[in-house]
Amino acid sequence: MKRSVLLYQPDSYRTQLLAEFVTLFMAVPLFVAFLLPAEGFYPALFLFTGLGLALLHITPGFAWAELWRGWSNWRSIELVAASLVVLVGCLAVIHLVRPESAFYLLKQRPDLLLVLLLSYPVLSVLPQELMFRPLFYRRYHYILPTGWRADVLNAAVFSFAHLMYWSWIVAVMTFLGGLVFARAYRARGSFALAVLLHSLAGNIIFIVGLGAFFLVVNAERPF
Repeated sequence: MKRSVLLYQPDSYRTQLLAEFVTLFMAVPLFVAFLLPAEGFYPALFLFTGLGLALLHITPGFAWAELWRGWSNWRSIELVAASLVVLVGCLAVIHLVRPESAFYLLKQRPDLLLVLLLSYPVLSVLPQELMFRPLFYRRYHYILPTGWRADVLNAAVFSFAHLMYWSWIVAVMTFLGGLVFARAYRARGSFALAVLLHSLAGNIIFIVGLGAFFLVVNAERPF
């Protein structure tokens, strides 16, 4: 965003950005988690994502082509190492909380697992990464803290967006994942790396058997 725009009307523009930020990253997740019927979850999230992408499109100074910058700013060994860490973590969690579900889809429904592995990066990861990385950092950076504090806030709102699952496991996993994805985008300057890491983590979760925690049909409100 060009600083000249802010110099022209800084207070009103910052107020607008703050209102957008609170609505998108706080009010919408609260509404979905507390008030929306389960059958309305995904339509609401699609609407929420569409609104976010529209705001990203009209963000001064943003161009979609910039998402290709740093597309190769990563090494294969990083993805392998990240995958191993996620795999070990997921195995530990599944055996602690739900050992009977370990590798359930792999053993019982490999066809469904294959569909999930192929569709998840496109239908879920890509929209989420656009919302929580470029939109978050590019449109709202003038009202955000700087450096690692921005990454922590990014991870927090990313985790908060998953409140509708009402699971501490989901909350912790999405917060930790959010920190990694945020750093990949901001510090490494690679949207592609964030998408790759998110896709790998999500697919490992499905393979190990933790995907059940990320299904709306399994979510139970504690009230």
